[in-house]
Amino acid sequence: MYRRSGYGPRSFERGASTPAPVKVGDTPTVKIEGRGKSGDGIARVQGFVIFVSGANVGDEVKVRIKDVRPRYATAEVVKE
Repeated sequence: MYRRSGYGPRSFERGASTPAPVKVGDTPTVKIEGRGKSGDGIARVQGFVIFVSGANVGDEVKVRIKDVRPRYATAEVVKE
């Protein structure tokens, strides 16, 4: 019989009723706080995680949101 090991949804995850604070096409300026497993930079907007390709930890960059999922978004650095 399968028993739950206690690993499950975390209490801080956004619910389905909470809209993401960004949408596709938005261009916020963000600070890269960390690095994801695949090498993307990680930033946050109102606590919402954004993975930014081509960004390094410590960078403050303007990004364009490419895709928004329930728990995270992906973005690319805007070349000015």
